[in-house]
Amino acid sequence: MVDLILEMQAQPLAKLKENDINVYSRLAKAESPAMSISSLKEKYPDLVVSMRKAAVLAGLEILDVYAQSDFGVQIKSDESPLTLADLRADKAIATTLAELVPDIPIVSEETYTEDDRQRDAIFFLVDPLDGTKEFIKKTGEFTVNIALIVQGKAALGVVYVPVSGDLFYRDLDGLSYVESDASRVERRGQIAQINCRAVDGQKITAVKSASHSNEETEAFLRKYNPVQSKSAGSSLKFCLIARGAADLYPRLGRTMEWDTGAAHAVLKGAGGNVYRIDTFEELEYGKEVMDNPHFVAASNGLKLTQG
Repeated sequence: MVDLILEMQAQPLAKLKENDINVYSRLAKAESPAMSISSLKEKYPDLVVSMRKAAVLAGLEILDVYAQSDFGVQIKSDESPLTLADLRADKAIATTLAELVPDIPIVSEETYTEDDRQRDAIFFLVDPLDGTKEFIKKTGEFTVNIALIVQGKAALGVVYVPVSGDLFYRDLDGLSYVESDASRVERRGQIAQINCRAVDGQKITAVKSASHSNEETEAFLRKYNPVQSKSAGSSLKFCLIARGAADLYPRLGRTMEWDTGAAHAVLKGAGGNVYRIDTFEELEYGKEVMDNPHFVAASNGLKLTQG
């Protein structure tokens, strides 16, 4: 935020008049996340607990389908797959959140319509089964994603891995944690705080998508000369950075807001962030269109290079 204030002070008066709306808008957005978490804690003290319960119940529905031979696979209009697990998980999340937090609206991949474009300042952003292709291939690398978006920013998030039982989340203290063996609704597993690691510019580890990669991505990565690359499915790519196992993950391909919101919040609580590649500003949510711009997820300790 200091950088934005200095930016305003350094501009000539005429130029400031042209740009002040944009600059002040960025300043307000820079302030909002920290303010929102403290206010959320007062108004919704059990908010993350409710999000956790919804994710775990969704995971139980997913695993029930996972054990069957027929996933009921359909192909949606965007050519992405849809299974019974997606639908059952979505219903479990919607029912649970509507019961526990009825005043916060839900925007979900499986029920999204154009009517959802005009959203409140606060809403849940849900991908009930992120990594449906990995689910169908039975790799185990799929997640349940539930984010809380506040004033366009990823404020809180829960990323649950049904197969392993690991649950990553950003809590109301602003920090991120991983809960092991989180498969029981009423009993918590072992909880540990997670943090991005200190970045060694000579030993950078990059993360790539298990299902999506292209030459643009490889060209972007060459600027950082990573000594190691890791592959992961769904939101697990962000979680590798958040738990200190990697340093950056570029995505120069199509993604949607619900693909990134929950893991984005987890990464922020661990000392990282997700930035647009064209401007290096933080990725935002609740846009007129749900497509994300190309982005890079990274530890705050990594110096990003434009151009």
